[in-house]
Formats: sequence, C-alpha cells, structure tokens
Amino acid sequence: MIRAIVAFLALAMLASCSPKNLNQPPPDLGDFTLGHNVVVASKMQKGPVSRDATEAEWTNALKSAVDARFGRYEGDRLYHFGISVEGYMLAPKGVPLVYTPKSALVINVTVWDDAKNRKMNSTPYQITVLEDTNEDSLLIGSGWGRTKQEQIAGLSYNAVYGVEKWLVENYQSFDWFTGGAAKEPPKQELPTYEGQ
Repeated sequence: MIRAIVAFLALAMLASCSPKNLNQPPPDLGDFTLGHNVVVASKMQKGPVSRDATEAEWTNALKSAVDARFGRYEGDRLYHFGISVEGYMLAPKGVPLVYTPKSALVINVTVWDDAKNRKMNSTPYQITVLEDTNEDSLLIGSGWGRTKQEQIAGLSYNAVYGVEKWLVENYQSFDWFTGGAAKEPPKQELPTYEGQ
C-alpha cells in the first residue's frame, strides 16, 4: 500500500512539474512582436483562505512574465496585450497529507493589432492556472515550502505560458499574426493550463 502511494505521488510530480522552456526557441507566431504590456488588477477577487497580495505584486509579476516569454519574438508587426487579474488564491500553510491547498490565478487577456488599430479578440479570453507541484507542495502544500512571492511568480509564468499556447493555436487556426484578415476565434470553453 505504501509503495502504491509513493508511486502515485511520484507520477503526479512528474506530470505537473516541467520546465517553462524559456531558453529554447519560441514556437512560431508569424509577424508577432510585443508592443505594450498592460496589466491591471483593480478588480481582482481574493479566494477563500488565501494569503493577501497587492495589485502591484500581481501586475509587476505578470509584466515580468510577459516580457520574459514574449520578448523572445522578433516579428515585423506590433501587438499589444491587455491583461486583467480577475482572481487569485495563494495557498496558506495547510495540514500535511490532510489539507494541502493549491494556489490558483485567473486572468483575462485581450490582444490588440497595432497596425489595424483594433482588438484581435472582441471578448477577453480567460485563463485559469494552478501552481506547479513539487515534492513539498504535493505532500505538505505550497504554503509551507514557498513564499508568497514564489507562488505569485510561479502562477504568473504559468498564466503567460497559457497565453502563448492560446496565441499559437489562433495563429495556426485563424490567421492571426499574418498581416491578413484575422478571424475571430469561437466562443471560449475556459481551459485550464498548468505549467509546462
């Protein structure tokens, strides 16, 4: 029985703990180059039993994550991001193996085509992310093993990774970042992206 539990925990760790791939060439996004990187958090909601976090802590972390991931692109046209923090939950210290809450973040994203002076998506796209799990957070909860700043940074990078995945999907399916007549993607089904 103990071996089965240990094996399950090891698999869960391997499945959810993977690199962000920031030192590798980015996936193709056509003519994309990052323009304005606007993040607001004035309407964010704090989840139950969450640690406190300020608007500045979230906006600074998300802007940094956007710059790190999308600053790698060197296309010929500018595209701007408008990101709003909708809600968050930063796991406090739990009870090891009994109550191990996970941190989460919800953001809305809008992309603006600078040359055409219009939004690429008329309805903001919502992304919900959970924190990566490691040995500490899996067994005792991240509130014990991570500071608030580490939780915020990890969630921000996971959220921005979700933004990149969404943009790559739209580039491939709806002619985004090609200079052509970009199509509006279908109504969102609210996927959840964990860190990759």
